[in-house]
Amino acid sequence: MPRILITQGDPAGIGPEVVAKALDSGQLPSGFDFQILGSAVAATPGRPDDASALAALEALEESVRILKSDADAVAVVTAPVSKATLQRRGFSFPGQTEFFAERFGCNSFAMCLSGATMSVGLATIHIPLASVPSSLTVSGIVRVGLLLADFARRRFGRQPRIAVVGLNPHAGEEGRFGDEETRIITPAIEALNRTETGDFSGPHVPDAVFRQAARGEFDAVLAMYHDQGLIPLKLLDFDTGVNVTLGLPKPRTSPDHGTAFDIAGKGIARADSMIHAIKLACELA
Repeated sequence: MPRILITQGDPAGIGPEVVAKALDSGQLPSGFDFQILGSAVAATPGRPDDASALAALEALEESVRILKSDADAVAVVTAPVSKATLQRRGFSFPGQTEFFAERFGCNSFAMCLSGATMSVGLATIHIPLASVPSSLTVSGIVRVGLLLADFARRRFGRQPRIAVVGLNPHAGEEGRFGDEETRIITPAIEALNRTETGDFSGPHVPDAVFRQAARGEFDAVLAMYHDQGLIPLKLLDFDTGVNVTLGLPKPRTSPDHGTAFDIAGKGIARADSMIHAIKLACELA
């Protein structure tokens, strides 16, 4: 049967707990095998160290090797890791998204979060907020927009309706609060609509468009930076939100939460997001 790989993340966090709970939930799709990756190191709950970071990194590398070499391995689901601890072990990536993109030689990739209420794609990912305006380009927004449209079409089976968000308050107020909307975002929307891959609209006012998306007026939202898109999604879909790396040759998903070291080992972590991440990996595969 097709096989879904599941990494346990940092063993000092809640990754192993939510993986085990997900597998025991009775809520996972039939017709798939699930292979757990990650060594059982003697980690202290809530206290990540070099050994727990190494275990998390080895599981990630093993997942890449299997995905590349085994046709039956059709997707990977990754439990949360500690980026700070990993980086002390030489992990040179801002996050797991960038790790998988590099390992698969993927230059066109994007981060998408998808939950029960909405799906959000990000034009920029893990960069300082001060760097966002200078990092936005017409070609970059078009690239992410096309990946997001492909994802939404696969999920919903129709030509997707995608709202593109402005960068500035009031979407720039016709240039009064910034010109990124007129100079970059509007030309990107026009270029996206010429591809006929979806119905792209905007630039929408950032403080209003997510309410419209939550009411079902859009299939996905393309946000300009990390927190602009993820704050509303986590507010509404924290327990169902799934992180998806768009553009990879095989699907990679992850629960939309961190290692939660503060509750690790207490047996109280909820597995909802991990369950949804595994379900979405199966669906995409």
